[in-house]
Amino acid sequence: MKNTIFNIMVAACALMLASCVNDLDVYPKTTPPAKDVYTSVENYNAVLAKCYASFVIAGQELGGGNADLSSNSGYDYMRCYINMQEVPTEECAYTWIESNKMTGLTYMSWDADDAWVADTYYRIYYTISLCNEFLRNASDEALSRFSDEEQQTLRRYRAEARFLRALAYYHAMDLYGNIPFVTEKDTVGTYTPPRHTRAQIFEYIESELTTIEEELSEPSACEYGRASQGAAWALLARMYLNAEVYTSTPRYTDCITYCNKIIGAGYSLEPDYAKLFNADNDKRTNEIIFPLVVDSRYTVSWGATTYIVCGLAGDNDSTQNPSDYGVTSGWGMFRVRGELPMKFGYTEGTVSVPDKRAMFHTDGQSLMFSSSLDDKKNGYFATKWSNLKDDGTQASNTASYGVDTDFPMFRLADVYLMLAESVVRGGTGATTDEALGYVNLVRQRAYGDNSGDITADEMTVDFFLDERARELYWECVRRTDLIRFGKFTSDAYVWQWKGNSIDGRGVDSKYNLYPIPSTEISANPNLYNENY
Repeated sequence: MKNTIFNIMVAACALMLASCVNDLDVYPKTTPPAKDVYTSVENYNAVLAKCYASFVIAGQELGGGNADLSSNSGYDYMRCYINMQEVPTEECAYTWIESNKMTGLTYMSWDADDAWVADTYYRIYYTISLCNEFLRNASDEALSRFSDEEQQTLRRYRAEARFLRALAYYHAMDLYGNIPFVTEKDTVGTYTPPRHTRAQIFEYIESELTTIEEELSEPSACEYGRASQGAAWALLARMYLNAEVYTSTPRYTDCITYCNKIIGAGYSLEPDYAKLFNADNDKRTNEIIFPLVVDSRYTVSWGATTYIVCGLAGDNDSTQNPSDYGVTSGWGMFRVRGELPMKFGYTEGTVSVPDKRAMFHTDGQSLMFSSSLDDKKNGYFATKWSNLKDDGTQASNTASYGVDTDFPMFRLADVYLMLAESVVRGGTGATTDEALGYVNLVRQRAYGDNSGDITADEMTVDFFLDERARELYWECVRRTDLIRFGKFTSDAYVWQWKGNSIDGRGVDSKYNLYPIPSTEISANPNLYNENY
């Protein structure tokens, strides 16, 4: 079931040979010409698969060979996005700081020439360019030559491409703020994209998602790995949750509205939290609303979830056995800063806590950092991600082909927490009792009973920042959450080595946004960075 969408990747690669350079008006080149590619529903499906795959692979060959575009690191969209969302926060302590050019992200000191800031930017816009090219060839006029039944299928594909583009634009807006804007309606080759404000991009994404809502498949009828109505609702909910950051106007009632749509669609919590992050997590369609599919046969890269699973598995300098997590060999460069385990109740020497989400390897590791972040004995390993199947066997040879674990971009527990936080922040459309009930459903799974239940008085705004860390750590939401709470750059909340201080310190508020890369500023006179 999980591999269906990527069974057509070979066809997609044969149809499209993509390249990209820094200016954003360059679009994927096709051989043969586009008029010979977009001739059948099957070919449209193959090209759309490339749009999906662009989130998790970097090229047409094993590990990113025959690269889609030239970059500093050569890695895929999700490896870049993981770094941007996790590395600056307390959820990550990075060992390979110097060798992987991670100093800027680790210590919140990046600039417009930072390698990862640039790679993430160009990866996002490469995906946008793929979607734009697909949509140029999926206009009503282009589809009119197909039968009515085929047109219905192709209109759904078109809606999926618009969703993927909206997701990429959301990431760009969240990370970079005011950004260049280009769609399929703009001329290729001579067009210089204008700079749109965050508020304009927000309005555009909102319009796109609400327009395509009815054209996407219903959640119960959607093929695994494809975008359903639930995916669009979840992206809208997440965007509305953070709307005050993006537009200065809170939209908590709208967040609740779309959370309720998801809840009403029949999703349910997966009873076993750990199974959401193993190699059989494609079976968790009850909770996972939209995944990025990773497969060791069709989407092999050293990024995406391979980066997470292998990076969080200890190397030979630790007492951790990588095979316990389905990893042939651990890379050992990821650990967590002590503030994360402390949210579960860990202190130095604690072996276990009642919250089953607290999945850490502690043996031989100190909770807090007594020295630099690259001291491998400091910091626990997070072990919630694995390459094991439900039966405990290793799913794939990670040394050669990466992992088989999908990345859940949106899932129900997050929706429950978004709704409840929005209620506490003053949104309407759900009661306090309903919000509390959803929070306690999440916590009852974590504790195995109601011993972890909280009361309405305990369900404060600040509670959600910690609860979201407990539920969603290493799922690429932490930076965004910290910014929403005003605690990413400020001294209102510090963690070890924040701001390149062992005790942590606040940094300049400009670091709430990443800068547009200097190469792009030079290429497009419409662009500029505030404060950089």
